[in-house]
Amino acid sequence: ARRRWGLDNRAELGLARETATSMLAAAARRRANPARFARVSASEMVERAWDVSCTFRVSLAEARRALSSGSSPEPDPLTPPPCASTFPAYAPREHFRFEVVHRSSRSAARVGRIHTPHGTIDTPAFVPVGTNAALKAVPHTSSLDNAGLDLMFCNTYHLMLQPGIEAIENAGGLHAFMNRASPLITDSGGFQIFSLGAPSAEDGAEMKSRRVSKHKDAKGLIERVTERGVTFKSYRDGRTMELTPESSVRAQKALGADIIVPLDELPPYAIDPFALKKSVFRSHRWEARSLREHLNDVRDQAMYAVIHGGVDDALRRLSAEYLGGLPFDGFAIGGSLGKDTKELTN
Repeated sequence: ARRRWGLDNRAELGLARETATSMLAAAARRRANPARFARVSASEMVERAWDVSCTFRVSLAEARRALSSGSSPEPDPLTPPPCASTFPAYAPREHFRFEVVHRSSRSAARVGRIHTPHGTIDTPAFVPVGTNAALKAVPHTSSLDNAGLDLMFCNTYHLMLQPGIEAIENAGGLHAFMNRASPLITDSGGFQIFSLGAPSAEDGAEMKSRRVSKHKDAKGLIERVTERGVTFKSYRDGRTMELTPESSVRAQKALGADIIVPLDELPPYAIDPFALKKSVFRSHRWEARSLREHLNDVRDQAMYAVIHGGVDDALRRLSAEYLGGLPFDGFAIGGSLGKDTKELTN
C-alpha cells in the first residue's frame, strides 16, 4: 500500500488491511461464480477498493462498504480518470520496441518496425482479422507468411464465447491453438459494445455497422453498460456474460497475444456532443483500470491505449494528451472516424 498509493498514515494502512479482509469475506459469499473469486487475492481486493475510492471520490471506508455489499456507485459521468502521477513512469521493455527506419522529408510519413517476442512487424502494415482465431480457407503456416502479413488480429469477445478462454489457455495459448508463430494482437471487446447494441434510426451514415444480423435482432445483445463494465447476452446460447476492464485484460493474458488492448467504449458517429464527452471520460477511466491490471502482470506483452473523441478535435486532443501521459507501450486511433472515407482522411 505504501509503495503503490503512498499511504503513510497508520489509520489508512489499517483501513486498507481491513478492506482486504472484508472484501475476501464478501467474495466468499458470492456463490454465483465461486471459481472467479477464489483467484482474487487480498492485495487485489485492496486495490479494487482503492481504485473505486479514487475514481468516485469517496473515502476508502465508503468504497469498502459499497464493494462488500456487492454494489458499486455510479460516478458523475465527467469524473476525471486517475491522474498520470499515480502510475509508474514508462520503462522500455526488452521484449517490445519500435524502431523508425525512415522518415519522409515532405510529410509525417515514416517506415518502421515493431519488435515483439514472436517476430518483427514492418509498418505500415495490413492486419487481417481472424475473429475466432482463424482466417477462413487460409493456411496460417504458409499463406500468411508468403503474403507478408506480419501481424494478425483476433477478437477476445468472440473467443470468450467459442471455444472459451480456458480451452485456448489449456492448448498452450493463442499461438499454439491456431498454429501461428508470428505476432498476434487481441482486442478488448470494446467494439462489440457498439456492434452488438440495438440499431437506431438515428445512426445515419457510418463506416461501421450495427445492423440486424443472424446474431442479433433489433433489440441488440447489450443488456447494460455501467461504470463497472458491460453485460452482454451471448449470441450463441443466450447466457449473460460480463466484461470489465480487469476481466478483459485477464482474458487477454490467458490468450497470450503479443499486443493487447484496454477495454474502451465505442460510440456511434451520430451522437450528441455531451454524450460523446461522457463516453470519452468513461473510456479513459476504463483504460486506466485496464492498464493497472496489465502492470500487475506484464508478461511478454505490450498494451496499446485507444485514443477517442470521435470527430471532435478538442476531445481528440484531450484523449491524446491524457493517454499519452500514461505508461502504455503504444497508441491506437479508435472511436468513430467519420461517416465516410473523406471525413476519415480529414
